[in-house]
Amino acid sequence: MTKKIYILGLAWILLAKPFSFAFAQETTAADSVPLTLPAIYQLADEKSRFIRISEQSLRAAQEGVRQAKNGLLPSVSIDLSGSYIGDAYLMSRGFSTSGTTEVILPGLGPQTIENGRQPAPHWGNSLSVQATQVIYSGGALTAGIKIAEAGERIAELDVRKSRQEVRFLLTGIYLDQVRLMNQLEVIDVHIALTEEVLAQMRAKERAGVVLHNDLTRYELQLKQLELMRIQLQDALSIISFRMQTTLQQPEDRVIIPDTAAVSQEYARLENALSEAAWQASAADHNLSLQQAQAATDVSEQKVKLTRAASIPTIAAVIKNDLFGPYLNDLIPVDANVNAWFVGIGIHYDLGSAWKNHRAIKQSKAENMRSKEELELARGNVKNQVHAAYVNFLTSFTEVETQLKQVELADENYDTVEKRYNHELALLTDLLDASSMKLQANIALVNARVNLLYNYYQLKYTTHSL
Repeated sequence: MTKKIYILGLAWILLAKPFSFAFAQETTAADSVPLTLPAIYQLADEKSRFIRISEQSLRAAQEGVRQAKNGLLPSVSIDLSGSYIGDAYLMSRGFSTSGTTEVILPGLGPQTIENGRQPAPHWGNSLSVQATQVIYSGGALTAGIKIAEAGERIAELDVRKSRQEVRFLLTGIYLDQVRLMNQLEVIDVHIALTEEVLAQMRAKERAGVVLHNDLTRYELQLKQLELMRIQLQDALSIISFRMQTTLQQPEDRVIIPDTAAVSQEYARLENALSEAAWQASAADHNLSLQQAQAATDVSEQKVKLTRAASIPTIAAVIKNDLFGPYLNDLIPVDANVNAWFVGIGIHYDLGSAWKNHRAIKQSKAENMRSKEELELARGNVKNQVHAAYVNFLTSFTEVETQLKQVELADENYDTVEKRYNHELALLTDLLDASSMKLQANIALVNARVNLLYNYYQLKYTTHSL
């Protein structure tokens, strides 16, 4: 029998004997809400604080992309000032304000001017407008934009990864609820069975066939079962409260598993037949791999950005200056002067020729490290998928084994009970058979839930929840 036929056969065994669920009294109240896992996932996407935090990081990354693209737009600066101008003083080379100084004025020739205070216009104004458009930056602007876009991609993946983590957490809580509810059902069945045996034993005690000591031992077993039931109810209450707080639900709204939907989940197990298919799904959809790839892209763009520091930057410049008065000559001119120009500006840091090569080597080393980390992540994901798949296959064997153990435990209990009723077996034999039956049923419950859990573990590893 091939592995595929083996798995399908066991899946049909489980479908032929689906889950039955027992609900504690407190979880079947009018305010309890049965939900499927997809409905819980949708509720988590809306309510989870963990997801909202990652969504805020995504919004910040989106703004970072817009900010990086602003580098392609022209830069415009405006300088506006008003001033009070004091009188000037003409002094000799010996810093004396007395005497005269001979100056040459355009169109007038040599002139003699007395030293000392020289009257000047007192109110000044200045308006300067400059527009600059980068034409060539050596790839710095493009690399900066791509780095920001890669950061946005990482943030998007982080949101999706947060959703997967929250969904897997809620899946574990959900299946724990299923486990506890089924264990409660098993306990209830055994409590009813024990009470039935006790009723028979009390009748025999009145007839003088059974000793009171035997009755006491069975009553002790009933008390132990009742204690186990209380402990299971408490555990169910704790795990249900955790579900409520994780989903930000009011305390009076108890979320419980949808029993029909859980049983139907076994019909989907046949989709998990090939490890190669799971490996391919992980390679395409695992978010950690996609984040590692995005980090590699960032490191490659950082290499280009570092190289751009060694390349001249070319920009077109337009500038207009309006100022007054004109004070650049010895005799001030009380008037406004307007001048403008259009040109090309080139900026180059000469020191980068001998300083930047170390930074380039560093960025290349970081790029090689990110590539190695990507390959390491791929190997880790392959190992995780393989381990999850092997555990999934083992779960089928575990369920098959527990089904057989339950069958044998039931047969053993029926046999011992008949022998005890005919006084051919001791009470200790009946107690042992009852304990074996209980343990087998509890183990079957756990095995079935573990099978579902390992299936969802595979889906989480491939980030397909």
